[in-house]
Amino acid sequence: MRGIIYLALFGGSLLFLSGCWDRVEVNDLAIITAAAIDKKEDDRIELSLQVFIPKAMSSGGGQGGGGGSGEPVTFVTSYEGKNLAEALSKLQTELPRKVFWGHCHIFIFGEEVAREGIQDHLDFLLRHPQPRERAFVFVSDGKARPLTEMQTQLENFSAETIRRQANLGVGLKTTMQKLDGMLASEAQAAALPYIKLSTEKGTQSDYQYPHIIGTAVFKKDKMVGTLSLAKTRGVIWLKNEIEEYTVTLKPKNINGDISLNPVSTQVTMTPHIYNDEWEMDVNIRTEGAVVQNRTTIDLTNPSSIQLAEKAFQEDIKNRIKSTIHELQQDLDTDILDFAKEFHHKYPKHWRSVKNRWDEIFPQVKVNINVKGNIRRQGNINESVKSREER
Repeated sequence: MRGIIYLALFGGSLLFLSGCWDRVEVNDLAIITAAAIDKKEDDRIELSLQVFIPKAMSSGGGQGGGGGSGEPVTFVTSYEGKNLAEALSKLQTELPRKVFWGHCHIFIFGEEVAREGIQDHLDFLLRHPQPRERAFVFVSDGKARPLTEMQTQLENFSAETIRRQANLGVGLKTTMQKLDGMLASEAQAAALPYIKLSTEKGTQSDYQYPHIIGTAVFKKDKMVGTLSLAKTRGVIWLKNEIEEYTVTLKPKNINGDISLNPVSTQVTMTPHIYNDEWEMDVNIRTEGAVVQNRTTIDLTNPSSIQLAEKAFQEDIKNRIKSTIHELQQDLDTDILDFAKEFHHKYPKHWRSVKNRWDEIFPQVKVNINVKGNIRRQGNINESVKSREER
């Protein structure tokens, strides 16, 4: 009897030893590092995948001859389809390995696709279990595929170059998860970094490089226009996402200019409704560190500091004013979450206008108050120019 019990327990334990029957080896995967989506004829799209070549890294290669044997680290393959699911299915038939999205950090929409609408494409990417929700999303000036094919100078492949640019905070940093949240927000508006592939003439050959040139603005899921890089700075201020950034300002009635790096920033937005007049108070407190002084100002002098701080405040205020004006009057798109702020504070008012927020947003009066202080003057108090003029 005891033997039967032991045998039953042993047999039952085998049920929990499932082994690795569903394991997939790395050598069986086609690892995707970037994806580009472009519009083709007859309402079709083209999906281009940048695929990693493991053997190239082991032999010291690099895309565009970056080192070692000079073998490329990635290759790009494309296929057309009615939608992403169909294009990916066709692509898979041409690849000897199973497509794996887990290392895809970059998704780029071509401008034509972006203007027609990205919701269906985003739906596929969010439903698929592999694409990373923290992957960065961009809109390209023109076709997106060339950004995956370009040769790179500093990194092994173009996706890594673009990812590093995004992390530097030159433009907005928008992940797939963040994009989905923006499109589902009260304003149903979104902002993506707008990226361009440029060509420079070198001594031996031309070389290409990607750079962020501004912001692609979306109303619902369709791109309606762009903001310049200068106005993008205004959006970054308002979203309290300032990172690596230099402000160059010219104090009134002073020759030369001063450059500062904001080292801390606090932004608050407070909505008000007075007799059906909608207003938004924007308050910004920031501190800056002087990185260059090309004036004769002595930054140890309190009156000189006040002069520089006033110019600092005016520069930020004018930049934000210009950005808000373009969003309200030219693009009529609320990528600043004004709708969300009004909804939280005035839920009843919001419910009465939510279906016509496009009419309300351009009429919102924005009151901007900036308090900027200079806390660090650097290791020298006077500029070199000031000492030379003694």
